Amino acid sequence: MATHAAMPGRGGSRAHARTRHHTPLAWALPLVLGVVYGFYAAFIRRDGGPSTGGQVLLGLVSGVALAVLCFAVGRIQRSLPRELRAAVYGALTACAIGFLVSLTDTSVLRSTVLGLVVGAGVLCVSFYVFYTRET
Repeated sequence: MATHAAMPGRGGSRAHARTRHHTPLAWALPLVLGVVYGFYAAFIRRDGGPSTGGQVLLGLVSGVALAVLCFAVGRIQRSLPRELRAAVYGALTACAIGFLVSLTDTSVLRSTVLGLVVGAGVLCVSFYVFYTRET
């Protein structure tokens, strides 16, 4: 009976951890999304009046938070299975949209429902994209 030969591991006995370099898109996309989101959050809160420091601070903090979360999702997305990756994108979108709707002084129920509906749509679309383009 034939036996299989053991294959050597990658890099032999001294496998080195490969350093990951970020592409310009990995930095630019979360940065642009954060800036646009922050400006929009401050604009919604402005409500036609003059800009205040609180509105600028709200826009800055919300933009930075979204940019950091988008960058983190971009870093870990390749290690997640497609179902969980789609759920992460859906949850991030649902939270972002729900927060923006809550800034319009509507009910908590409306912002929650709208966030969940948009998040469910993003979950379905992103799962379809990941499922059809998986290698």
